[in-house]
Amino acid sequence: MKFTTLIALFLSMFLIEKPASTPPTSPPITMCGMDQFAKDPSFMQTHPYVRSISTFEVQGEMIQIPVEGGEKANVYEIKAQNPSNQYMIIIHEWWGLNENIKQQADRLAKDLPHIHMLAVDMYDGKVATTPQDARTYMGGLDQNRAFAIVNALSAYMGDEAEVATIGWCFGGAWSLQSAMALGEKVKGCVIYYGMPERSVEKLKTLNSDVLGIFAKKDRYITPAVVEVFEENMKKAGKAITVHQFDADHAFANPSGARYQEKEAEEAYALTLAYLKEHLQAE
Repeated sequence: MKFTTLIALFLSMFLIEKPASTPPTSPPITMCGMDQFAKDPSFMQTHPYVRSISTFEVQGEMIQIPVEGGEKANVYEIKAQNPSNQYMIIIHEWWGLNENIKQQADRLAKDLPHIHMLAVDMYDGKVATTPQDARTYMGGLDQNRAFAIVNALSAYMGDEAEVATIGWCFGGAWSLQSAMALGEKVKGCVIYYGMPERSVEKLKTLNSDVLGIFAKKDRYITPAVVEVFEENMKKAGKAITVHQFDADHAFANPSGARYQEKEAEEAYALTLAYLKEHLQAE
């Protein structure tokens, strides 16, 4: 073998990029923490279908609000019965802003008529009817766009707004992220089985306590995950109230396969009491 060939082989040992010796066992967790589940096929089994429901008369209307650096955002808005500076930001599950979420907004509006309801579309018009599509939409979320939409909501509500956030699953994670992003305007935050923020430093930016609704049988937002969340909130100096129901992920979705009416109604009663306390009628 020629000397030049030996030199080339020797250099190639260092110049050729080698594969990682231990491939990652799971995708990296990002800000909202839910997109990791979009890459897990078994997560679809938790949401095998979504069915049409018609329980409440639709009260609101779809509007669009300007978003800096991008297209306008879609929002399902229900205005308060009287002039008010109080708002509820409602964030959908992985399905998107569908009929179920609009009717959840309708129900909240009936029980809290002094608050403006803003159910925001994080998918920019895409609504899933199959778990495969939902997985694609959640996994493909542009988080910069999502935070831009939250900032647009903040501008739309105005400087004097008092705000609470609520969301389920994907929306539960974004309820917390939105509450942190909205700063001093936030008076309350409700999370239904969404992935919590893990950074204590980020949790320190919360301007309110948190109500967490979780499921003991959840294989994704597990009781262990919830326990860490409680510990991190304590480290951050923030208050949290947790209720864990004997149910599975998505138990509060009446259009889903894992709906448990009794537990869902109990969770809603807790939610309503929390919101009435944090956003009182003026």
